[in-house]
Order: sequence, then C-alpha cells, then structure tokens
Amino acid sequence: QVQLVESGGGLVQPGRSLRLSCAASGISFSIYTMGWYRQAPGKERELVAILTSGGSTNYADSVKGRFTISRDNAKNTVSLQMNSLKPEDTAVYYCNAGRVRNTYWGQGTQVTVSS
Repeated sequence: QVQLVESGGGLVQPGRSLRLSCAASGISFSIYTMGWYRQAPGKERELVAILTSGGSTNYADSVKGRFTISRDNAKNTVSLQMNSLKPEDTAVYYCNAGRVRNTYWGQGTQVTVSS
C-alpha cells in the first residue's frame, strides 16, 4: 500500500519561511520523480516543483528563487523549503510520486500566508 504523508504546513506571516516534508512508503522511492503541487481555493491544482530520480528540478515561475525541493532517498522523504512567502502562496500543498503510468498523491497540507 502506497502512502505519502505530508507535514509542516501552517499559518505564517508574509516574508517568513516554512518547510514541508513528505514521507513515502510502499514505493521504490529512489526511482520516482517526486513533486509538490498546490491548489488554492477556486483554482486548479498546479505544479510547484518536481525533482527527478536523476536530480533534475523544475519549478513554477512564481516560486523560482524562493522555493527549493530536495529529497533524501535513504529516508524516503522529499521536502520543500519555502522562503519569502507571499499571501498568494496560500494553498493546500500536495506531495506527488510519479513514474511512467503510476502516480500517487498525499492528502495535502494547508499553508496559509497572512499577517
């Protein structure tokens, strides 16, 4: 049974930082592309950042230079370091694991950026 469990969300003031983590089980973690997506109220789910098994990254333009995705294959975890947070970063953040025809999602963690 595949499980992706996110943690680290919460309420934070604009300009501050937050670190999300996702613990994966039930998959051969190291061969999966891992990613973070987010969905704001009334909007479509969108890509935030992905990190391939080979170490390549891709970021949404809106988070480039502020967010950093990383993975620890020994611990089966993927993290998203979010700096200089803005109110428009407010959303539910989802962890994703993808490979060929298989894709898995976590339950999501709420991030709210507000003063």
